[in-house]
Amino acid sequence: MTVEGDNGPRRKPAAPEVWGLLDAVDADAGACLVDVQGRIVAVSLRAEELLARRGEDMLGLDAHELLHRREGGMTVRRSECRMTRALTRGRAAQGEQEWFARGDGTFLPVAWMITPYRVEGRIAGALTVFHELVPGGEGAEERSEGLPGLVERLALLAEATTTLSATLDAEKMLDRLARLTVPRLADWMVVDLLTEEGEPARRRVVHHEEGEYVRREDLEGPMPRTAPDSSVPPLGVLRGAPPVLVGPEEYAEADSGFAVAQRDLFRATGVHSAAVAPLRAPRGVLGTLLLGRADRRRPFETAELALVEDIARRAALAMENAQLFERQRAVAETMQRHLLPHLPEIRGLELAVRYVPAPHASQVGGDWYDAFRLPDGTIALAVGDVVGHDLQAAAGMAQVRNMLRAFAWDHRQPPSVVVDRLDHALIPLSEAPMATMLFARLEGAGEPEGGPWQVRGTNAGHLPPLLVDRDGRTRYIDEALGPLLGTGAATSRSDVVVPLPPLTTLVLYTDGLVEERRRSLDEGLDRLRRHAAALVDRPLEVFCDLLLERVRPPDNDDDVALLVVRVPATGD
Repeated sequence: MTVEGDNGPRRKPAAPEVWGLLDAVDADAGACLVDVQGRIVAVSLRAEELLARRGEDMLGLDAHELLHRREGGMTVRRSECRMTRALTRGRAAQGEQEWFARGDGTFLPVAWMITPYRVEGRIAGALTVFHELVPGGEGAEERSEGLPGLVERLALLAEATTTLSATLDAEKMLDRLARLTVPRLADWMVVDLLTEEGEPARRRVVHHEEGEYVRREDLEGPMPRTAPDSSVPPLGVLRGAPPVLVGPEEYAEADSGFAVAQRDLFRATGVHSAAVAPLRAPRGVLGTLLLGRADRRRPFETAELALVEDIARRAALAMENAQLFERQRAVAETMQRHLLPHLPEIRGLELAVRYVPAPHASQVGGDWYDAFRLPDGTIALAVGDVVGHDLQAAAGMAQVRNMLRAFAWDHRQPPSVVVDRLDHALIPLSEAPMATMLFARLEGAGEPEGGPWQVRGTNAGHLPPLLVDRDGRTRYIDEALGPLLGTGAATSRSDVVVPLPPLTTLVLYTDGLVEERRRSLDEGLDRLRRHAAALVDRPLEVFCDLLLERVRPPDNDDDVALLVVRVPATGD
């Protein structure tokens, strides 16, 4: 399968996230993508031409064994191959005066560059870019002298594509942009971001000094407005004009507050030459990127503006994605929090809840808790997880929760019967997919409320609640387990009744608290058991905070709902 791009038709790699990498390569250079084992997963059309091989014949083969050769066609030992070492270490590297084996039995002299690419934050392989050398041919000396600049430029653009797009955090993206450009291209990096009205909003200034990246916060902060008739050069760039070269002389006569800020910037940094490019994204200009050279570095040349503009364009795309992510995340999290209820005040019991959203906007939604008083005076408790991690799951969660409240309030029957009725109604009356749920009633035998207490509940495919007594002894309530909701399974559910002595703590939770990719679920449940036992003597609010801090996996990518009930000591 092929797709059109700046480099002509190219074969799609296995991971859609890296399809755009080949677009960063100049049309004269060949390019291929390899996975972490060094197997070829995508080849550009130009690479097919240079190597005299069909792309489909190269896919899946080891790039080192297939291509890399010494002069005369001798093989290169894998232990001596700089390309292999760079791939193994996840670093960029480049080389010249080496050879690739062509499909017609000849050998192609090349200059090459390899740089890693990431998928979901992890190194997934490397992009290899190579350019044909013509040793001994007419103009060979001149061409060879120009090649290191070409290879470095390709390496920089490929690195920009992979590193800037690997995060959806705007602040981290700006830090990566600084490390990408300083001191490789400049001594200073200045980013001015715009408001939605197109006015300068805030500034980020980074300087490289003695091996350290230093943020000059004294030069950062909110920016003054611009004058409509100002002639300061970067103002056109702020409005989307092509990149320009500027120097301190452009700000000798300041005609606006923004121009004064620019003049002060050049004086404070000692920049004598700067390239300014717009951060132009599909939705508009987000700001400007200024790269400044100081001290004895040579001034920027007009020919370098294209490179700065390419980097700025990639940075703008990553920044816009980060902004859209933050907006989606804020909307989803706000909706989720508004859907979650407030706890009732219950004399004779302590209740506490926690909700922690997923770290990614696309994974906000399915986990929920509920607690409400029933007409007979008992307290209904529920914790559930709707299948899916998106806004649809959040909407489904709201439907399940509201239907559960209606059935529990109206029928006044044991939890198993209420959940059976909910399960039968879920498919025809809601758009929610399958879900797991714990539903229970807290029953106090004394009048008025005050105990002794017991919990009567049923489990629809959910993780078992944890019971911790005053001495730290623990028990998972794994009875009354039935199928999850929405399967259409015709089965009758059962109830379990468990007494709650004074100072007993009941923990209801969702899988985001205990599930971890690299460990089994049993290990997560054991971790929850041990920490809950160690924390049982803490106040309930502290208990919840520390339990989340110590039990929730560090690489968790799911949201977490936690509902904890504690029976006070007798007479409290």
